[in-house]
Parts: sequence; structure tokens; C-alpha cells
Amino acid sequence: MAAAGWPLSAVTNLLPASLSLTLLFASLVIVLVLGAAASFFENIRAIGCVHLLERTAVSAAFFEDPNSLNKVPCPSIYDPAEKYISLIIPAYNEEHRLPEALTETLNYLKQRSSAEKSFTYEVLIVDDGSTDHTSKVAFEFVRRHKIDTVRVLLLGRNHGKGEAVRKGMLHSRGELLLMLDADGATKVTDLEKLEAKVHALAKKVEFSPAPSASSSQRLSDAEIAVFGSRAHLEKQALATRKWYRNFLMKGFHLVVLLTAGPGIKDTQCGFKMFTRAAARKLFTNIRLKRWCFDVELVYLCKHLRIQMDEVAVNWTEIPGSKVQMTSILHMVFELLLIKVGYGLGIWKIYS
Repeated sequence: MAAAGWPLSAVTNLLPASLSLTLLFASLVIVLVLGAAASFFENIRAIGCVHLLERTAVSAAFFEDPNSLNKVPCPSIYDPAEKYISLIIPAYNEEHRLPEALTETLNYLKQRSSAEKSFTYEVLIVDDGSTDHTSKVAFEFVRRHKIDTVRVLLLGRNHGKGEAVRKGMLHSRGELLLMLDADGATKVTDLEKLEAKVHALAKKVEFSPAPSASSSQRLSDAEIAVFGSRAHLEKQALATRKWYRNFLMKGFHLVVLLTAGPGIKDTQCGFKMFTRAAARKLFTNIRLKRWCFDVELVYLCKHLRIQMDEVAVNWTEIPGSKVQMTSILHMVFELLLIKVGYGLGIWKIYS
């Protein structure tokens, strides 16, 4: 007899129906998972193809001189250094924050250049497809300080901070290359801390310059990366941020640790210095164009055996940040791209 008064035929009819629904649901889940995986791996493959094309393409980029109206060909990271230091500033819709930061930066560089004759410099502003008057503001500084000192590279459309930094690095002339944010959150004077660390590490790093190489050439040939860090400010930040922001940031830092490994506590600080040789290797290998290119730099440093270190810098919260809470999801996706792309050998590292 059927239990609980259910007819036997009803029970037998119910089982195949529920089993069919289970199989249908399972099949749908499998199709969705396989579709997502296929899309993810296609994304990785496409990024690799774009990178390969960018490595082999001949750059036709140039700087515009608003004073002479001439086009100045962009130098290459493969060329010998012509300046002691290049400052690369990625900028996207920064018409309001850029002027103050640029004025402070150029005043410092001019004063130091007057005191140290060997301190030659350039400032390269990379306009990442801004829709406001960022380029107009930047070109005004070119007019005042001349094309040899201040240069503007226009990307045309928005690619992301990582791509803006990459393009700036590849077209810079310095022995040392410093990336810094357009908002001036880190004081430009802190470059001396990173610079001192680079020189200290250069004395320890083994490399093989030509016998007749000068001290500046030897510095250019050393492969060193020094990262500005806000890790010493973490306790203060935890006390002022809302609990859910702290939770998300802690989770993000854990994923970063699993992706790039230990060594650098603050990967996201926008104040980083590279020797020319290190920049040449790193920025001809880098794939990510937006949020997590900083983490990729750490990953590449380890795999290319580039000496790296971290130096505490002063940092101030500047209103107008473009990082939203939803950006963390995009960041986690990019971290997964790093782990899978390099981990499975889909992305090759060229030394």
C-alpha cells in the first residue's frame, strides 16, 4: 500500500517528474558554468593577443608642441636615457585637481634642478581620454614650461589608469621613472625617499654594465622597483572607514596576497619608482589596463627577479576619488585574470 494514503501510481508519476526537473536544472547550471568559463578564457586569450600586437607594433605616437605647433616624436624606453628622472602622471577628468598638483610638482623640480645641476627632469601627463578640459589644462603647463620639460600624451579614448601609466613609461626619457597620481595625494618631495632606496639597492644589485659605463648608465641598467606605501596609516584608516568598507578591503588584500604573494603590503599606492631597465621589462610585459595593474607589477617583479622594496610615504585623502565600492568586483576579476593567465602559461613573460 502507498504510504499516507497516496495512490501508488501518483508516487511513481511524481518521481520521474522531480528527477527530470533536477536533471534540467543541473544541465542548465552546467551550461552556464561552461559558458562563463569559456567567456573567461576567451577574455584571457584576447588580452594576450592584444599584448602581443602591442609588443610588435611600431609606435606612431607623438607629443604636440603648442608653442611651435610641431609634432615631437615620442622616445622609446629602449633608447638611452636623456634625463635623470621622468614623472608620469595619468590623468582622467582631472581639470580641477591637476593644476595645483602640477604647480607644486614643477616648483619642487625647478628648485632642485637649480641646486643640483645633474638633476634633469621631465613631466609627462597622459590624458586617458578625458571628457573635460584636462588636456587644455595640461597644455597650458607645456606653454609655460616648454616641451622639453612638460609633455602631454593624448590617448584619445579612455583605456584605464594601467594603460595610461604603461604608455607614459614606454615614452619617457629618464634614468628613473616615477608614477604619481594627478590629485597630489602624495607629496612630490617624497620621491627623495624612493630615490634614496633605489640608489641603496643599486649598490647591492648585481648587473653587467659595459666597462666604460658612467654611474648614470649603471643606475639605468640596475633592475629595481620601489613602491610607495601607506601601510603605516592602516590603523588610522580602519578607525575612520565604515565597517563594510574595512571588510571589503581586508578581503581584497587577502585575494591580492593569494595572487601576488607576500612582500609588498600596499600594492595600490599610486607612487612608484622604477629604474629604466626595470620599467623596460615590466611595462613591455604588463597586460592589465585598469585597476589591478599594480598587483601585476608585483607579480612580474617576482618572476623577472627584479629587486623591489617598499617605502612609507605621506598620503592625504583628496576629494574626488574615482574608486567606487563596485570597483572592487572588477578588481577581483582582474586578480583572477592574473592568477589564471600567468598560472596556466597563457600569458608569457618576456625577459
